[in-house]
Amino acid sequence: MNPLLVVNDLSIKFKNENQLTEVVKSISFSINEGEVLGLVGESGSGKSVTSLAIMRLLASSAQVSGDINYNHYQVNTSLNSLSEKEIQKIRGNEIAMIFQEPMTSLNPVFTVGYQVAEALIQHKNSSKTEAFAKVLELFKEVDLPRPAELLNSYPHKLSGGQKQRVMIAMALSCDPKLLIADEPTTALDVTVQATILALLKRIIVERKMSMLFISHDLGVISTIADRVLVMYRGDIVESGEVQEVFNLPKHAYTRGLLACRPSVSRKLFRLPVLSDFTNADFKNEENSVEQVYAKYQLTEIAVESRKNKIYGDKPLLKVENLKTWFPIKKGIFAKSNEFVKAVDDVSFEVFKGETLGLVGESGCGKTTLGRSILRLIEPSSGNLIFDSTNLINLGTTEMREMRKRIQLIFQDPYSSLNPKLTIGEAILEPMRVHNLYSNNKNRIDKLNWLLDKVGMPRASSSRYPHEFSGGQRQRVCIARALALEPDFIICDESVSALDVSVQAQVLNLLVDLREELKLTYIFISHDLSVVKFISDRMIVMNKGKIEEIGEPDEIYSKPKSEYTKKLIDAIPA
Repeated sequence: MNPLLVVNDLSIKFKNENQLTEVVKSISFSINEGEVLGLVGESGSGKSVTSLAIMRLLASSAQVSGDINYNHYQVNTSLNSLSEKEIQKIRGNEIAMIFQEPMTSLNPVFTVGYQVAEALIQHKNSSKTEAFAKVLELFKEVDLPRPAELLNSYPHKLSGGQKQRVMIAMALSCDPKLLIADEPTTALDVTVQATILALLKRIIVERKMSMLFISHDLGVISTIADRVLVMYRGDIVESGEVQEVFNLPKHAYTRGLLACRPSVSRKLFRLPVLSDFTNADFKNEENSVEQVYAKYQLTEIAVESRKNKIYGDKPLLKVENLKTWFPIKKGIFAKSNEFVKAVDDVSFEVFKGETLGLVGESGCGKTTLGRSILRLIEPSSGNLIFDSTNLINLGTTEMREMRKRIQLIFQDPYSSLNPKLTIGEAILEPMRVHNLYSNNKNRIDKLNWLLDKVGMPRASSSRYPHEFSGGQRQRVCIARALALEPDFIICDESVSALDVSVQAQVLNLLVDLREELKLTYIFISHDLSVVKFISDRMIVMNKGKIEEIGEPDEIYSKPKSEYTKKLIDAIPA
């Protein structure tokens, strides 16, 4: 089999002021014709930087050495020796890329049809008519609904899965030989992820293409890749056939990544983290994962004891017949008779100390329900009885006071932190707004206590959000939510964009805080394996309604609805 791409001794360094940081360290690999190569590792391991080096899209501050050879029309071409004009003929035409976040990759002021057509006009010298006819064919190939209508739609009108399909259509528009997919399913729910993976597999076979598929999710890699490379701190620490590497991982880091992912078949009180493997000296290498699992195994006695403790008292929150409907306006002055029923007659209870999981696909009403409970979105009708008080009847001032007891951790830690405030100021701000802890010295004492609790160094309080990783920023958001000493926290997709290893650390932190501070959670997620690990009970939502509610093990082993079965079947193995 002929290699399509050969990377030899690739090193990448970035200059920051007078310091050089090496982020990729003399790595070598190849991608064969018709092969899918998986590249897996945590954020900061060098995956995306490697792909950008292949595309010659790195910033001018990057210092790149080594060879990247592409088999261009049976002639080996050194990509890193080409001029900017020469690489433009290959980039997007011969080698195309699907970026991680489709919303930021698509221009909000142009229609999606125009943005895909632009590549055809640029690379294939197509006329506008020919380009749009080809785009319509591509939209059909990637299974976009109503393709003719979507040609003239703007990105904000499309769902996450639809935007990702547009990005795939754009990447395929010039019939590339190599497709680089950088975390293309990270922020998608399990069912949309499954359809995108199936679509990519079908296209690879039909077009006889090669693909470099980058992900931190080993379940996704096992679904789509033929071979896998595992990267850690700029090095390739393990490589081989997917099943061989995942069934018999040799490196401690690979074993750690595999074990960090929440398991649907095991009941653990704590998730394994990388330090369980990289800092441990196991005598029996093959059984090391089982040793860690055994250490964190949750016993039936502990499960029953927790149930008796939680459900022996009255509920802390009762949601009764809650509706949150949004009118569909067909004109500026038109009266609306139609509604989007985001939350439609929902009732349930949450007990003190419980974690209630809330799962479902994007658009099922999970986030709207969470925000309706806090009255950040005003419900249309129903009751929200929190600790004997009906939140629906509270005025603005009373509700603001009540929000000290009910806090929200948002999905994206970066956009929910003010980039102009240090993290210390971000955590102190709610204390000042609510006049807590009497003076600034007491507030700073509380700030230091909170940083200790979430595992952040106290010295980090003077630094800004952009100076931290995603997992560290999420810890800051948790500390800010805890600053008001709440009883109840709604976690809205608060680990969905994190690496499996960082995700495990944050989930363990949430469990520790729940036990220590006697917290109650509603945990919203599209990842059923995560919800199964952290939840005492779970609710499955679909189109604004509750499909089923019960204990996670029971729902997994005996799902009552076809919708729940579909969600469970879509989880990567």
